[in-house]
Amino acid sequence: MTDNVQSIDRGYGYVASTEQRNRVLRNTYWLLALSLVPTVLGAWLGVATGITQALSGGLGLMVFLGGAFGFIYAIEKTKNSAAGVPVLLGFTFFMGLMLSRMIAMVLGFKNGPELIMTAFGGTAGVFFVMASLSSVIKRDLSGMGKWLFVGAMAVMIGGIINVFVGSTAGMMAISVAVIGIFSAYMLYDLKQIVDGGETNYISATLALYLDIINVFQALLALLGIFGGERD
Repeated sequence: MTDNVQSIDRGYGYVASTEQRNRVLRNTYWLLALSLVPTVLGAWLGVATGITQALSGGLGLMVFLGGAFGFIYAIEKTKNSAAGVPVLLGFTFFMGLMLSRMIAMVLGFKNGPELIMTAFGGTAGVFFVMASLSSVIKRDLSGMGKWLFVGAMAVMIGGIINVFVGSTAGMMAISVAVIGIFSAYMLYDLKQIVDGGETNYISATLALYLDIINVFQALLALLGIFGGERD
């Protein structure tokens, strides 16, 4: 059976042909790049207007979780329709808006812009490494999924608790864990596409976007803690 014919693979059921895999990967990369535009716009609007400054503590957590899970549900419901892309882009705008509070705090440092660019560059570097690994690793990584999910739930719960505790040491530990878990998730999600396990480019983009935004935010938090310079 050639690669251009649909086959059955371990853990995935029916797997896409090589042509379809390449198309999904290409569309995912394009949509992922496009999704950064609303993210930047949302972050800029949040910083410029200060609209998210009041969203601290429990209120901010409720708005974020309600909005994020609402958008994710809507994306999954519309991923096979023409509304899928606009809903996804709306979600990325919302995420940029939610991220603006942290960005504004980092911009309060004398070297704030440099810290943001360093976090962006570090995130891009992680993505490049994971994308390269996903194309050369032949081993089936589908078994990683359940362990990564458990890790993601653990850091999410830890993050929620730390919102109320306000521990700098806790934030450092959670940020390090987030970078490790979501870097691995990046590899896992990319490998799903490469192996044909994910055939919907909107779902694929959503998964990778969440990986990227989590790594970026965790890097920015660490850089702010360790590298922020006061005037």
